[in-house]
Amino acid sequence: CHHCKSRSASAPADTSKIHYEKFWLYRHCSSVQQRDRHAQKAGQLFSGLLAMNVVFLGSAFISSMIFNHVAITLADVWILLSILKVLCLFWIIYYLLGTSRQPHAVLYRDSHAGAIWIRGSVLLFGSCSILLNVFQIGYSTILIHCKSRVEIVFPSIGILFICTQAYFLWHHSKDCIQVQHNTTRCGLMLTIATNLLLWLLAVTNDTLHMEIESQLREVERRFAGKAPSSIPAGNETALCTCPNTTICSVFQKGYILLYPFNTEYCLVCCSVLYVMWKNVGRRISHHHVPHTKPKFKLQGVVFGPLLGTAAVIIGACVFMMYQIQATSLAPSHQVFVIYYSYYIVLLPLMSVGAVIGTIIHALEKKELDTLKNPTRSLDVVLLMGAALGQIGMSYFSIVALVATDPRDLLNSLILSYSVLLIFQNLTQNVFIIDGLHRRRATPPGKEEDTKEEQNREAYSQRRVSVLELGQEIRKASLSYIHTYSHLSWKRRVLREISFFLVLCNIILWVMPTFGAHPVFENGMERSFYGYSTWFVIVNFGLPLGVFYRMHSVGGLLEVYVTA
Repeated sequence: CHHCKSRSASAPADTSKIHYEKFWLYRHCSSVQQRDRHAQKAGQLFSGLLAMNVVFLGSAFISSMIFNHVAITLADVWILLSILKVLCLFWIIYYLLGTSRQPHAVLYRDSHAGAIWIRGSVLLFGSCSILLNVFQIGYSTILIHCKSRVEIVFPSIGILFICTQAYFLWHHSKDCIQVQHNTTRCGLMLTIATNLLLWLLAVTNDTLHMEIESQLREVERRFAGKAPSSIPAGNETALCTCPNTTICSVFQKGYILLYPFNTEYCLVCCSVLYVMWKNVGRRISHHHVPHTKPKFKLQGVVFGPLLGTAAVIIGACVFMMYQIQATSLAPSHQVFVIYYSYYIVLLPLMSVGAVIGTIIHALEKKELDTLKNPTRSLDVVLLMGAALGQIGMSYFSIVALVATDPRDLLNSLILSYSVLLIFQNLTQNVFIIDGLHRRRATPPGKEEDTKEEQNREAYSQRRVSVLELGQEIRKASLSYIHTYSHLSWKRRVLREISFFLVLCNIILWVMPTFGAHPVFENGMERSFYGYSTWFVIVNFGLPLGVFYRMHSVGGLLEVYVTA
C-alpha cells in the first residue's frame, strides 16, 4: 500500500478506487456524490452520539464516586474504564491488522496532520504515563494488605493501552481512510471518549495525594508532641500508610512528579484522534498538496534567539533554585518572590512581541488562506480551548487575592502575574491564529528565477540579442531585489518575534511540566478554596496550560516558517 500512499501525495487517485460511503437512510439518493456526502454527515453524527453517551456514562460514574463514594467506589470507575480500554484495544488492533491493509484503504494522507512535534509529544508523555503506572503498581503492591487488586490490574491494562495507542498514532495519524468509514469513525470516537474520561478521572481523583497529605499531617503532629488524630468513619485511606522505606517514598514522589504527564497525554491523544476522525473518507485534491514543503532554517534572525536564550537560561536557574528547595524542604518566601518576579518580567515582553507581530500581519498585503484544512481549524480551537486553563486559574487566583490581602508583597506579585498571564495568552493567540491563516510567502530566489524564465521566453520569441536579454534580466532582478528589501524588514521582524516566543514558550512549558507548581504550593489559594476544590482547579488548569505552551510552540514554528 506504500505505492498508493506515495502516489496520493502528488496526484489525485483514480475514481475507480474510491469507496463511496453508503448509509441506509440515504439509499434512494439519485446522485452517488450526494449520497456519499449525506452518508458522511450521518456517520459523523452517529459516532459523535456514541462518544457523547460514553462520556456521559463515565462522567456519571466519576461524579457518583465523588459525591457518594460508598455506593460507587474508585474501583467501580476503574472497572468501567478498563472495559472501555479493552474495547479500544480490540478496535486499534483490528484497524492495524485489517482495515488499513485493505486494497486502496489509504489513498490519501493529510500532510498537515500528525506533525513530528505532536507525535513526539505523544511518545514523550506516553513514556511518562507508563512510568506513572509502574510507580502506581509498585506503590499498590507494597500496600497490598490494604489495597484492592483492581489497583494493580487497572494500571497494567493502562500500560498496554498506552503502548498500543502510541504506536497507532505514530504510524497512522495522517491516514485518510477510504474503507469501513462508520466502523473507523465509531472506533476513533470511542477512543476519544475513553481518553477524555481518563483525563476527567485524573483531574478529580486525589486519593493518593490525600494519603500523602494525611501522612504529612500525622508526622507534623508527632513532631509537635500531639496525640494522633482519630480516624474518621469510612476513611479507609487513613489506615493505608506507607511504611518508612526508601522504595515506597520513591514510588510516592515519582507518582506525584509524573501525575501531570498522564493528563497531558490524554489531551494530546484526543487532539490527534479528532483530526483522524475528521479525515475519515476525506479525498484530498492535488491543490491541497504542497509542492514544496518549507523547511525550518535559522537564517535572518539574531535578536530573537539571543533574547530567547537569555530567557531560557534565567528560567532554568530559577526553576532549579525552586526545585532544590521544594524537594528538600518547604519553599521559602524569597524563592516564591524570585519565581513570580521572573514571570512578571517575561510575560510583558512576550505580550509586546505578540502585539507588534499582529500589527505587522495587518500591515502586510499577504492573502488569507481560505482552503479547507481540518488540522488548522483544530489548531485554532485547541489554542483557544487550552488557554482557558491558565486564564481560569488566573481568575480564581485574582478573586482569592483580592478577597484576602492584596497589599502583601507575595500576594501582589501573584496578582500581577495572574493579570499579565491572561493578557499574554490573549495576545499570543491572536498573533498565532492570524499567522496560521496567512498564505506562505514565496521565496525571493524562486520568484526571481520564475520571472527571469518568463523574460527569457518572451525575448526568445522576439529574437533579441543576447546582450539586450542580459540587460533586461539585470533590470528585472534589481527591481525584484529592491521590492523584496522594501518588504523584508516585516518578515525579519516576524521571524525574530516568532523565534523569541518559541523559546519563551519552551521554558514556560518545561517549568510547570517537570515539577514546579507554586500555584499549588504557595498555600494561599489552597487555604482560600480548600484542598479538594483547589486540587481540582489546578489539575484542570495546569495540564491545559502545559498543553497550551506545547501547542503554541508548534503554531509559532509554523508562523516562523511561513514568514
